Amino acid sequence: MEGRQWSDGLHQSVEAKEGVKIKEESQTLATITLQNYFKLYNKICGMTGTAMTEATEFWKIYKLDVIAIPTNRGMQRIEHADVIYCTEEEKFESIADEIERMNKWDTIVTKKGEFTLGAVVREEEDRILFQAKESRQKEEMSRGPISRIERKGRPVLVGTTSIEKSERLSRMLERRGIRHEVLNAKQHRREAEIVAQAGRMGAVTIATNMAGRGTDIILGGNPETLAWATLQDKYATRLDVPREEWDALVKEIAEREQMAAQGEQVRQVGGLHVIGTERHEARRIDLQLRGRCGRQGDPGSSRFYLSLRDDLMRIFAGPWVEKILKSLGMTEGEAIESPMVTRRIEAAQKKVEERNFEVRKNLLEYDEVMDEQRKRVYSYRQAILEGINCKELILQMLDQQVRENLAIYLAKDFGTDSFAVWVGNRLGAQLEPKDFRGMSFREAEVYARDEAQRFSETQILDAIEENLPEEEDPQDWNWQALAKMANSRWGLKLQDRELKKIGRDDVAEALLEKSREAIAAVDLDEGAVFLEEDFGTRSALAWVHHKFGVTIDPQAIEGKDAAAIVALVAQHAAACYDEKESEYPVMAGLYRYSTRGAAGQQRIDRPQLIEWARDRFKVQADLDELKDQQRDQIRDVLLQYSRADQETANQKLTEVKQKVESLFKSAGAAATLAEVSGGNGALESLSSWLKQSLHLEVPAAEIARLDRGQLERRIANAIEDQFRPEIRRMERALVLQVVDAAWKDHLLAMDHLRSAVGLVGYAQVDPKVEYKREGMKFFDQMWRSIGQRVTDLVFRMEQLDERFVGSTWIETSATHDESPSASDIAREQQQAIDASQTDKEKPEPIRHRGQRVGRNDPCPCGSGKKYKNCCMRT
Repeated sequence: MEGRQWSDGLHQSVEAKEGVKIKEESQTLATITLQNYFKLYNKICGMTGTAMTEATEFWKIYKLDVIAIPTNRGMQRIEHADVIYCTEEEKFESIADEIERMNKWDTIVTKKGEFTLGAVVREEEDRILFQAKESRQKEEMSRGPISRIERKGRPVLVGTTSIEKSERLSRMLERRGIRHEVLNAKQHRREAEIVAQAGRMGAVTIATNMAGRGTDIILGGNPETLAWATLQDKYATRLDVPREEWDALVKEIAEREQMAAQGEQVRQVGGLHVIGTERHEARRIDLQLRGRCGRQGDPGSSRFYLSLRDDLMRIFAGPWVEKILKSLGMTEGEAIESPMVTRRIEAAQKKVEERNFEVRKNLLEYDEVMDEQRKRVYSYRQAILEGINCKELILQMLDQQVRENLAIYLAKDFGTDSFAVWVGNRLGAQLEPKDFRGMSFREAEVYARDEAQRFSETQILDAIEENLPEEEDPQDWNWQALAKMANSRWGLKLQDRELKKIGRDDVAEALLEKSREAIAAVDLDEGAVFLEEDFGTRSALAWVHHKFGVTIDPQAIEGKDAAAIVALVAQHAAACYDEKESEYPVMAGLYRYSTRGAAGQQRIDRPQLIEWARDRFKVQADLDELKDQQRDQIRDVLLQYSRADQETANQKLTEVKQKVESLFKSAGAAATLAEVSGGNGALESLSSWLKQSLHLEVPAAEIARLDRGQLERRIANAIEDQFRPEIRRMERALVLQVVDAAWKDHLLAMDHLRSAVGLVGYAQVDPKVEYKREGMKFFDQMWRSIGQRVTDLVFRMEQLDERFVGSTWIETSATHDESPSASDIAREQQQAIDASQTDKEKPEPIRHRGQRVGRNDPCPCGSGKKYKNCCMRT
């Protein structure tokens, strides 16, 4: 299918085999089960004629009761017992005989249950004149022994389970000369028309997996379906047809085809007869097929034909039913009707339904983990799309990052834990951090080497037992694996032939000596820093500098507890972010009005930049002041304007909070502004103040419906859009991108987990429990990574892509450059031609005659970095 491909590398394998271009594997962007999708609705209900068999599932999945509503009119449908044959050939022959009998012949049924096929020539009060099938003689019969007369031409609907069986039955009817319609995927356009006319006299319809098809079978025919079949090429939908034209055409068809009279005739002969060629796996489908007859009080009948070779009988009920039928004396060619067998078949159907329900329930239980995660991610994402202040979200992420990381660095045992991990990696041993508490570095060094030596003894003995087992032939010993283990563990360069010369009895002592030498040769002096008393504090301050670019003097936190240090760092981080708020619009403006020349150097469009600054920061910027200044100098001037604009915005926010506080005072959180104002003109006053101070036009009737929180958010967002539009858009776009990327990666990880979690069953662990536990662990890691990634990026705005920054640009005013006239273009072209034809002296190339700065030299700007890592990049 176009745009679809196999998963788990199968598609790429086929592409590699066929020698075509190998595409990347597709990735799931969103997934949900139907059950959880329906649960998203506040109210769930439905109506169907076949829900009683699934009542248990409706209750367990949706907590919905199923109630059976009595029919509108009395039920006249006759449900015949199932007829069972030994083979499929016998079954289909019997079905064809049944259809032929109802379609072509009148049937006389005696009181003894015998029936005769033929044609009723004349009926009288006490006798009838009857011509039997394949006979030319007409015979008078008394009505006494006759139970009933079934007239020919009764409509028949046959339901099959596959297209192959429909075509098989169709060929049998063609050989018998019976006109019929076959309804399957090949008749998609005429599908509704075929079903709608299945109730006419003499109609025989074969349908695959017959359900509702959205069309009702009306005895005598459905004129509306024929009318639409006539108009469907003229109008796009039925709703487009004029009412007068539609009613006239429906009436004309009904009168022309005499559908009302024909419907009454069909009722007289017994109504629609439904035949099922076999039982489906679900009783619901059988009930749907059977329910096509006997609707709205009309007469009808149904019968199912089965064989011992049907899929359902063969898989679920075959041996038992076959044994019972043989005990009843059934032979090939005979049919049997047994209520006991019918009940056994229904039990087999219930078994299949229970299995299918368990499959769906199992899928739902696995999706419950994803459902909770999906609700959390999508609600978070929807709040961003609906305009929540993303600065508050980022500040929450900052606070969480500070608390989580400082809790690690300021922990009492952080130094010893780090030392144990570092020394363990160097010495190739597993060391317990608690063993190093209270030790000096020299004591810890001696203890670590002793522990590593003891650990190496255990490793060597285990490796010898594994690779040189005494009970096996020495020719099968794996000396190479033993040498590889020793080399990787202690950095040796042993060969397997050297170990063979030593022999198994002495190899342990030789390896122990080698390991002692290797362990003693490891330099551990660099690990002394881990056991210093202030290692955790210095690590915390280094992390703060790396994360936020903030340098905190160690003396500023000396003697403070962890909570005070966390509060101090959070305060510095928030102040740093405020500074970033001032820097971002300046950076966006410089990107917007900078161009690159032919040689790659950046040029600033100073007039446009100054015009933008005047409008953006509401200042009187002078072009002459910035005309001769460099980029960094221009940036410093614009940064002063931006900081002043930030101060104005903060003052506005403070003023808004005071205004809202004075309006609501001690009112409840749910109280609206209309309730607390009391109609004293406060609404009109607030609306006027918003227009004058913030240029925000909000009608008094609109703000009257807002509560305290809604009003504050509405005005605060207006202030942010006016004074800080660029960074607010950047925050929203950045958080959305990070959330979307993390969620897609998480879905891929959950797919891989789902495919592999079944293996834990071999360890006597419930796969569902393990999937839930690991899934929540993955989700927590993903959620933490979102905060870490977002906070990393917002404090490194200068590293953001220029296209991303450009997407957050806010045009303050539209510029309309005048296009040059034809004479101006001609004059410029002539000047270019004249310049190319003059014999002027070749211009002197631009040369750099000053002292050159090497790539690895210190940068002239004084940052302390190498030139290649600093100004050379810009």
